[in-house]
Amino acid sequence: MVDHPRATKLAERIQEIVARMLDGRVKDPRLGFVTVTAVRVTGDLQHASVFYTVLGDEAARADSAAALESAKGLIRSEVGKQTGVRLTPTLEFVPDAVPETAASIAEALREAARRDAEVAALAASAQYAGDADPYRHPADEDGADDEDDEPEAADR
Repeated sequence: MVDHPRATKLAERIQEIVARMLDGRVKDPRLGFVTVTAVRVTGDLQHASVFYTVLGDEAARADSAAALESAKGLIRSEVGKQTGVRLTPTLEFVPDAVPETAASIAEALREAARRDAEVAALAASAQYAGDADPYRHPADEDGADDEDDEPEAADR
């Protein structure tokens, strides 16, 4: 899966061809709403991995995977005709894990937001263990309070 410019161009072309084939020419009733997300071609242009997602439940994914496997020869021959490469790459259909990854990330974000809300609620009702301001200030280091000196000056 080396990133050669020629392999990248071929991968983009294969993605277009496969998407068009699934949309128009493959008439398998098991094929659900399939989206081709990416194609990766090896550096020697001999093998292409086609990543796809299926909208639906697990049964729809399994049916679509079976339909793609059965249509693999038809799709490969069309890829060979339209790309014009000397050796048509073998195709491998791989279900993409993007929806599952996105769902797990969304769940983690919901959990983080819930925990942040709990911490904010605890912080709102929290009280200081000691004084509100436990730090020394420069006026405290002199040993005398400026506020105590002012009334004496007013008495003179």
